[in-house]
Amino acid sequence: MKYRFLGQKISRFDLVNMSEEDRKVLACELRDKILNTVSHNGGHLASNLGAVELTIALLTVFDYEKDKIVFDVGHQSYSYKILTGRYDQFDTLRQEGGISGFPRVSESKYDAFDTGHSSTSVSAALGMARARDLKGEDNYVISVIGDGALSGGLAFEGINDLGISKTPMLVIVNDNEMSIDRNVGGLSSHLAKIRANRGYINAKRSTESFLRKVPLIGNALIKFILAIKDWFRFITYRKTPSIFEDLGLVYYGPIDGHDTEKIIKTLEAVKDIKAPVIVHLATVKGKGYEPAEKHPADYHGVGPFDLEKGIVPSGKQTFTTAFASTLESIADKNDKVIAVCAAMAHGTGLTGFAAKFPGRFFDCGIAEEHCVTMSCGLAISGFTPVVAIYSSFLQRAYDEIVHDCCFMDNHVVFAIDRAGFVGNDGHTHNGLRDLSFLNSMSNMTVFAARDYEDLENILDHCINHLTGPCAVRYPRGSSDYEEALYSDPAECIKPHLISDKGNDFVIVSIGVMCKECETAYDMLAKAGLFGKHINLSMVKPVPAAELISMFGNASNVYVCEEGILSGGAGESIRENIEKITNRYNIMPIAVEDDMIRAGTIARQRQMAGIDHDSIYDRIAGN
Repeated sequence: MKYRFLGQKISRFDLVNMSEEDRKVLACELRDKILNTVSHNGGHLASNLGAVELTIALLTVFDYEKDKIVFDVGHQSYSYKILTGRYDQFDTLRQEGGISGFPRVSESKYDAFDTGHSSTSVSAALGMARARDLKGEDNYVISVIGDGALSGGLAFEGINDLGISKTPMLVIVNDNEMSIDRNVGGLSSHLAKIRANRGYINAKRSTESFLRKVPLIGNALIKFILAIKDWFRFITYRKTPSIFEDLGLVYYGPIDGHDTEKIIKTLEAVKDIKAPVIVHLATVKGKGYEPAEKHPADYHGVGPFDLEKGIVPSGKQTFTTAFASTLESIADKNDKVIAVCAAMAHGTGLTGFAAKFPGRFFDCGIAEEHCVTMSCGLAISGFTPVVAIYSSFLQRAYDEIVHDCCFMDNHVVFAIDRAGFVGNDGHTHNGLRDLSFLNSMSNMTVFAARDYEDLENILDHCINHLTGPCAVRYPRGSSDYEEALYSDPAECIKPHLISDKGNDFVIVSIGVMCKECETAYDMLAKAGLFGKHINLSMVKPVPAAELISMFGNASNVYVCEEGILSGGAGESIRENIEKITNRYNIMPIAVEDDMIRAGTIARQRQMAGIDHDSIYDRIAGN
C-alpha cells in the first residue's frame, strides 16, 4: 500500500486542516502500517486497531508539544507513536534497540509517562494536572483508559480523588466491550449532539453561574433543574445518571469511537470545561481486520503471523497448556478446587476450565489485589483457590499476599505464569521479582518448575498435599525437556543430582535454568573442570541438609536462577546453609540489572549474564 500521508512529517496543523475524507485515509494507512509491522514483529494488535480514530482526534484537538496524554497500559499507543515522529523507527517496534511497545519517557519527549501495567493513567494524569496548576501553566492533561483497566481499584481511587478535587482534566474511556445502543432513537441522538456542543456548554455554564447569584433560591433552582434533567434523561435513555457523575465528574457519551469527526467535535466542546470531564467512547477491538474483530482475545498480544492466514495455533505444548490441562484433571477429582484469574483467562490457559467448570471459575477483572483477597475468602471457607496470574502482575498484590494470605496461613495456590524473562514486551513485563518477594513471606512454600511433568507434580502437591499458601513459577513458552527428571511424583520437593564428575565446583540450577546450566557444565568439562550439577524445584523452604549432603568436597557452589539477585534463591540458599556450616562459598548467579529491554528470551538472559556462556565464564574465571 502506497501511503499518501504516512512517511512524511505530519504536524498538528496538517491534522487540523485535513478534510474528513483525508482523516479516513490516514486511519486506513495507520491500520495498514500497524498490521504489517505487528504481523512481522509481534505485538499488541486488537487494542491498537481499535484506537486509531481516537488517536487522530486527540492529536487534532490537543497539542502534543505541550499537552500531556497518558495512555493507560499503553498497548494502544502505536498510532500515537507513528504520528509523533516515530514512523521511520516503527519497523523496529519491540525489537532489541528499537522502539518499545509501550510509551517510554526515555524514548520520546511526547510520551508523558511510562506505562505497561493497567489502571495507572488517571492517578498519573491527576498528578500532572495538579503540577500544572501549581506552576501556573495552561496545558491540557488527558488520561486515556480502557473499560478493562477501569476494573482496577487504582483507577477508581484516582477517579474518586479527581471528583473530590474538581481538578480540570479529561478522562477518555475507550470502551471496546459494548456497542452504542442503536435503539435509543432519534431524539436521544439529537440530545447527545446538542449536549456535546460548545455553545450548549457555554450556555449551561453561564446559566448556572447566573442562578448561583440569585439570593436564597439560586442553589435550590439549580438542584431542581438538575433533577428534571436526570428524570428526562432516564425517560429518554432508560438509564440512571452515570456513576462518574455521582463521583463528581462531568460525563459525556457514549460516542462512536470510530467517528473521528464526532470525537473531534466532542473534545473541542469539552476541553475548556473547568472541571474533571469524562468522555465515553465505544470502539471495536481489532477494527479493520476481520479475524481480530471476530476473535479479539486471540489478537491481543501476538507473535509474528501471516496476515492472509491469520493466527494459526501451533498445537505445541507450552507451560501454560501443561498447567491448564493438569488443573482440569485435578479439578475432576477434587471438587474443592477453584480457578481464579485477573482478566487473563485466555493468557493463563483457563478458558477450558471455565467452560468445563463454570461455577468454579472466577475472573475478577484487572484487579489483582481483589483477586488475591477474594481467593483468601474462598480458602478460609474450605475451598482451594488456584490463582493463575502473570509474575509481573502478581507484584501488584504484594500486600494482600502478605496480610490476607500468608499471615492467616490460607491455602491459596499461586500459579505464576511468565516467570523470568518474557521477550519483546520488555522490562515492564519481565517476571523477575516473584522469587525474591515470595521468599520473604511467612508460611509460603515456593516452587520453580523445571519441565511439564515437574509442573504437574508440583501443582498436585500444592493442591492436594499442602495446607498453607504456596506458589509455583513457570516461564513463557515451551520446555527444554521431553522426559521428566524423576519417576516418583513425591520427589518434586527434593533436589536432584543431574551430573557428578568431580568436586571442582557445584552448580545448583533453579527450575528451568537447568538447561543453561547443563550446557555450561558440559563446556566446563571440556575445559578440564569437573563438578556436580543439582537441579532444585522447591526453593522455599530450602532443603539445606539435603543440599549439603550432595555438595561433597567441593568448595565453590553457584546458584543459577532467572530472577533478581537481591532476596533471590541464591541468597536464601546461602543464608540457610550458613546456619549449618560455613564450609562452602555460595555464589548466586542472578539478574543484577532488571531493566533488561526488549529482545528474545535467549538474548535477555545473555544481557543479564545468566546464559550458559556467562555461567561458564563465571565458574571458569574462579
